[in-house]
Amino acid sequence: MNHEQIKALTKAAIEAGQAAYAPYSAFKVGAALLTACGEIITGCNVEIGGYASSCCAERVAIYKAVSGGKRAFAAVAIAGGPDSGLVADCFPCGVCRQVLAEFCGDDLIVIVAESGEKWREFTLGELFPHRFAENV
Repeated sequence: MNHEQIKALTKAAIEAGQAAYAPYSAFKVGAALLTACGEIITGCNVEIGGYASSCCAERVAIYKAVSGGKRAFAAVAIAGGPDSGLVADCFPCGVCRQVLAEFCGDDLIVIVAESGEKWREFTLGELFPHRFAENV
């Protein structure tokens, strides 16, 4: 991915976070998933009073993609923070890492954005080196 593609994906994640429903934590997260064919699919976190029913932004994006017939992905950008702004370390939780691993290889690019101009890149393999897999 080039710099401009990463900026566009990061911007989409930041914008998606604005739609988050986070009345309990006031921590809004947005995710932007880049399909193998170049489409960007976004998601935001949705909190429910019974926390187990809540869903993270990354899972919302991947579920939207899968329900639309998409199964191949190149990258995901995540951006989030309290209502007052973004934080540098808004990494996908363990459940989201496992869901991403279900549909993506270790080479999936994971972008953790602090702003539209500042981010860090990892691979899913770096963030989730010993994932559960059926062929283990």
